[in-house]
Amino acid sequence: MNKTIRRTSVFALLLVLALLGRATWVQAYEGKALANDSKNRRKTIAQYAQPLGNIVVAGSPVTGSKRTESGDLAYERSYTDGELYAAVTGYSSQAYGATQLEGIYSGILDGTDDRLKNPVDAVTRRQQEPGTVVTTIDPAVQKAGYEALGRKKGAAVAIDPASGRILAMVSTPSYDPSDIAGTTDGAAWKELTEDPDKPLVNRALRQPLPPGSTFKLVVAAAALEDGLYSSVDVPTTSPQPYTLPGTRTVLENENASAPCEDATIRTALRYSCNNVFGKMAADLGQDKVRAMAEKFGFNDDELDVPVRAYASVYPSGMDRAQTALTGIGQFDVTATPLQMAMVSAVIANDGRLAAPHMVSEVVDSDGDALRAFDDGDAARIVSSATAEQLRSAMVTVVERGTGSNAAIAGAEVGGKTGTAQHGENNSKTPYAWFTSYAEDPSTGKQVAVAVMIEDSGAARSEVSGNGLAAPVARKMMAAALK
Repeated sequence: MNKTIRRTSVFALLLVLALLGRATWVQAYEGKALANDSKNRRKTIAQYAQPLGNIVVAGSPVTGSKRTESGDLAYERSYTDGELYAAVTGYSSQAYGATQLEGIYSGILDGTDDRLKNPVDAVTRRQQEPGTVVTTIDPAVQKAGYEALGRKKGAAVAIDPASGRILAMVSTPSYDPSDIAGTTDGAAWKELTEDPDKPLVNRALRQPLPPGSTFKLVVAAAALEDGLYSSVDVPTTSPQPYTLPGTRTVLENENASAPCEDATIRTALRYSCNNVFGKMAADLGQDKVRAMAEKFGFNDDELDVPVRAYASVYPSGMDRAQTALTGIGQFDVTATPLQMAMVSAVIANDGRLAAPHMVSEVVDSDGDALRAFDDGDAARIVSSATAEQLRSAMVTVVERGTGSNAAIAGAEVGGKTGTAQHGENNSKTPYAWFTSYAEDPSTGKQVAVAVMIEDSGAARSEVSGNGLAAPVARKMMAAALK
């Protein structure tokens, strides 16, 4: 063999080896990534090749599947009471992907998750029967919140304080996920995505807004834990009027005749005295208030329930005037309804936070648990004594203060109202908030609820936490205590 032929043969052999190496690399290392690529049509075909597994509420599925009439996607997702549970399930769409529980557990629900396969299935790559996602949602509490919110733009969350189980998660206006489940739902998708009220946004988890005076509970907790004040019944050092430090700006109270000068924490919560909590936050300093806020869950950008919630924010880098404004839940403080429900849950649960979760377990087609979520895995946030004092003060708010619309006959109910400024110089309709807890003394049942009304359509003068949000909370709490 002459030199030219030999060199050509070696070169050709190297090309073959390179092709074999590349093919091996693709099969062995890139195969899974390619298979899971959203542009891979075979993945979508496999996903809808059989009826999907279900998302279950109180033992009954709120999802289903229906046979398609044509095309290569055999089944399409369907929903029972889709608008009622959309903030829980999310959607599974053949055209637009999947969100929330549908997205997080898509592999379980379509049978492609490796945990569903036995060793033989793993080798043959046979698609296994889908699994089931079991939620913690209480249908009665969910329905109470959804119906009470009605046509208002807002959200509500209910939590069992002792276990951390999320009993309800409501966001309005809602939508029916069935309307966008197929491949020919472009008109419905366009309508939803262009709707200025943003029905696809889960306001309970993913729209942090200024919490207003509901944040005063966090400031009060910081003051009691720090020892700035020894109880909720000792006078504070709170001039009225109170001028923001370093400025000429007076921090006004909503009720000019309220007894807010040097008021106790109990009285200040009862009348929602801005001067007391603005001064209190400034006296504590931003670092101490932030530390307490973060213990409650603020600034946590990895809060999974298991759907990830947007972080509620307590800011940094402020001067004393700005710190004072955070004491009334303004400046750059933001919170989700989930976060404010967590605040009330801690106070109701003797100062401990049980990790909030809305899935109890994920099971395979035989009912065997693939993953279970523990109830009551609690962390100490504030002392038992602080929690007891705050509960007592919150009861005063409902029984003799600004939260009267949350009262439930025969139950202990504590709450805190909030009306948060919106827009430059408070030019837009304020947000109405209410965070609360309730306990049935005869059964020991407890629930914590937070409600946020972003827009009710009411006149500005009629917007208040007690007027708009507290009645929603009351109905949800009553349903939970039954």
